[in-house]
Amino acid sequence: MSALAAPSAPLPLDAVDRRIIAELVADAKISNATLAQRTGIAPSTALLRTRQLVERGVLLGYHAEVSLPAVGRGVQALISVRLRIHDREKIDIFTERFPRLPEVLSMFHVSGATDYLLHIAVASTDALRDWVLDNLATDSSVGHTETTLVFGHHKGLGGPVPDLDPDTAAA
Repeated sequence: MSALAAPSAPLPLDAVDRRIIAELVADAKISNATLAQRTGIAPSTALLRTRQLVERGVLLGYHAEVSLPAVGRGVQALISVRLRIHDREKIDIFTERFPRLPEVLSMFHVSGATDYLLHIAVASTDALRDWVLDNLATDSSVGHTETTLVFGHHKGLGGPVPDLDPDTAAA
């Protein structure tokens, strides 16, 4: 299953699950004892419930956030890619190759005039130009690209788990 694929019928999340998820999204390095305290449950319950969320595929992993400028990759860009040929074999090759390139932070398969949107980070605008020329302009399956520089990135504060049940919201 891909990282974006959702289970066919999501299992319900109760108020405790939602609190655990919210705390882990806010700070993935939180200790189990602190997680238990903040969610109002016993540490053994916090550990069990977190493991169950992982087993159910609700929690996919824990991630470190890297300062891209601090590691010499201060220029970010979003690159719209339109494929020349919509042949399944060519698409599979494209989708296998590009996420593996070290400059690619994310790749999205999208609808509309664009087929893919790449989020990349490189050291300079010269490096960006070279990356586009070396990787996209020379790829026979790529028909058109459009590069947009990212001046700033602000993460949204919306919760990852919508509260659909009014009874759960009150809990």
